[in-house]
Amino acid sequence: MVAVFSVAWLAGNARAGGDSLDDLIGPREIAVGEAMRGGATGASGIDLNPAGLALNRELVFEGGYGYRAADSASLVGVSACDSTNAVPGCFFYHYAGASPEDGAMSARRTTHVGGMALSRTLVPRILIGATAKYYRFSSTMTDETDASGTAFDVGATVRVADNLNFGASAQNLWASAETPQVPRAIGGGFYARPIPVLSIGFDMRWRLDGASTGARYGGGAELFLRGDGGQTGYALRAGGLRDNALGATFASAGLGYATMSWSIDVSGRRAVKGGDESIVIASMRFFGPRLAAPSVGEM
Repeated sequence: MVAVFSVAWLAGNARAGGDSLDDLIGPREIAVGEAMRGGATGASGIDLNPAGLALNRELVFEGGYGYRAADSASLVGVSACDSTNAVPGCFFYHYAGASPEDGAMSARRTTHVGGMALSRTLVPRILIGATAKYYRFSSTMTDETDASGTAFDVGATVRVADNLNFGASAQNLWASAETPQVPRAIGGGFYARPIPVLSIGFDMRWRLDGASTGARYGGGAELFLRGDGGQTGYALRAGGLRDNALGATFASAGLGYATMSWSIDVSGRRAVKGGDESIVIASMRFFGPRLAAPSVGEM
């Protein structure tokens, strides 16, 4: 398997209690305000909408390492996604190890999440998907308890046209044990490509469990410029995000460079109102066989 590297850094007054809804989101999603549920392909489908795995036809390996300064957290993740077969799917594993402050002492918090996501064309224009995962959470914090079990996500994508999708998903909808690290949430949005080089999207997510329940919504755009006779490309991304539970508004932006065999993405997000959180993420992907994405008429 090809090794893939990513770096994440959080500064300012970032929340020290990350969870599976936020820790697994990659740089492309961050840059466009997390608005990719209608067009989530590859590793993005693991976090946002597994139905989107069938939107393209490629084999891609992705993984990463990250560091969160707020709680000295190390974040590790790897995934392998293959959408070239009849049932597109991904295998993935994520680890988060943090050392948050517990009063005057330093505590330890670890989370392991691993599993598989699958997608299928139910009928022409409608894709469905599901993710099954095992999680194990342990903590020495005085107000947290250990938990482990299984959880399941489901999602659906409706292809209105080749350039317009609507997506919806439910994360951690069923879990064998409850923990704030694996909260339930539902979300949906649209993803459109008005011209071949420009895509736009808007998403909304409702977190159903925990102290920070409420709506989180955002939108963004990506401009993809090709070079070298179409063999390389440059992505320019920008977006915004509002979290009503945190009372915070964020601005985000990102850059990407892609060839036929690999790509690299760098993104950043900062709170512009209601906080001082900053995040910068860089990721890299390596591709195997890549085929033309299926059109609506081919599904």
